[in-house]
Amino acid sequence: MPASPTPPTAVPAIRRRIRGTPRPARPVRRAGALLVLGFVLLSLNTRVAFGQIGPLAPVAGLGPAAVSVLGLLPPLCMGAFAPLAAVLRRRLGEERGLWWAGLVLVAGAVLRMAGMPGLFAGTVVVSAATAVVNVLIPVLVRTRFPRERTGAMMGVYALSMGAGSALIAALTVPVAQATGSWRPAIGLAVVPAVLAVAGLTPQLRHRPERCTPLGFRAGRAGGPVRTDGAGGVEDTGSAAGAGDAGSAGESGGAGGVGRIGRTGGPGHPEGPGHPGHPGRPHVARTAVAWSLTAFFGVQTLAFYTTLAWLPSILVQAGLARGTAGGAQALLILCVAVGGFVAPVLAARRADQRPHILATVLVCAAGLTGLALAPAGTAPLWVAVLGLGLGAGQALPGVLYAHRGTDHDHVTALSTMAQTCGFLLAATGPALAAALHTATGSWTVPLTAVSAALLVCAAAGLRAGHDPA
Repeated sequence: MPASPTPPTAVPAIRRRIRGTPRPARPVRRAGALLVLGFVLLSLNTRVAFGQIGPLAPVAGLGPAAVSVLGLLPPLCMGAFAPLAAVLRRRLGEERGLWWAGLVLVAGAVLRMAGMPGLFAGTVVVSAATAVVNVLIPVLVRTRFPRERTGAMMGVYALSMGAGSALIAALTVPVAQATGSWRPAIGLAVVPAVLAVAGLTPQLRHRPERCTPLGFRAGRAGGPVRTDGAGGVEDTGSAAGAGDAGSAGESGGAGGVGRIGRTGGPGHPEGPGHPGHPGRPHVARTAVAWSLTAFFGVQTLAFYTTLAWLPSILVQAGLARGTAGGAQALLILCVAVGGFVAPVLAARRADQRPHILATVLVCAAGLTGLALAPAGTAPLWVAVLGLGLGAGQALPGVLYAHRGTDHDHVTALSTMAQTCGFLLAATGPALAAALHTATGSWTVPLTAVSAALLVCAAAGLRAGHDPA
């Protein structure tokens, strides 16, 4: 029996899949818009819970011990749970890993409303979920967005993260005062957590591909073939194999958002130090990984110490409690601005050492101003410090993407820096409290953090450039 002829309407689609000719742009644009929307909604949520304790402490009557523990738990848990992100990525992929992390964020945000025990337990849960998000976000950016947009997307991540945290921090005290209880104020964090899960749900349809690190596989006549993100292939010719690791294999048409092929995806266990990466030393044996860890760790120590104690510092300096809470919101807003600007500027250059130095100096200037300047100028120094801390929180994402040689290496650098860095940062709030108790002043703790930042500047320079 002769085979039925191919319907004429199917020929253009078949030719598109074989030749890689452009497909209709509207579905691709819609998929790209949904990806960006989910990315922004998740970013809005990732620091909300941690920015509430500082302004709430004077209103809710939280003692120094409670504030110290609640300031200690997030970096401690994010360091302890950061390695979980690599496991989830291998089993689920970035998209599903982030979705499940968002669901855990919702559970933790709800649990924080259940009295003081719930506040502590929920902070642990939220911190564990945030650890996964912290590690997977740079990998998602490297994987789903073109290389030239790495800085912009990491900037959007930091800006959204800071904006969401600043908004909730500004609402925390008024809600607590209006309701007469801190629980509804803490419950504000549930809203962005739910939005994050809803925004990431469309990404569950995304199917990660298993292909070579550059997104190419062998084609006819030895020429590489690039996957188009939907099962089709495109013969790119032999010259295409010279594409950059960060830009080759991108798809997405007019939307500019697609999937770069990877190793180490779901069901693909290769990673740094695995036999699938011959010749690459274990990440912990490389100078760049330790330099990244030092820079990220000290910057994060300064960030969480400031976040935990800034309102108390300002209240002791003579500002009203409401004004101190507003200064916390200003800090977080400036963190968002600095977090947006720094990666956009840094990603344009191959050498990020000037950006590392500038970040450290701006932070040190803000801390020095808070320690020595009159209370009336506090908002100025809070803004300066926020810009520097924001840059210090966002810049490592660009460094992971630029120093990593492929997606597994980016994951390994991000995991190591955040595991060790957050564990180092966890000591910051407690050490600052101990120094304050011993001296009766915040000048010594602020000076100590400034000194640590200057040491960090020297240790972090190797992370700012590729070896010659």
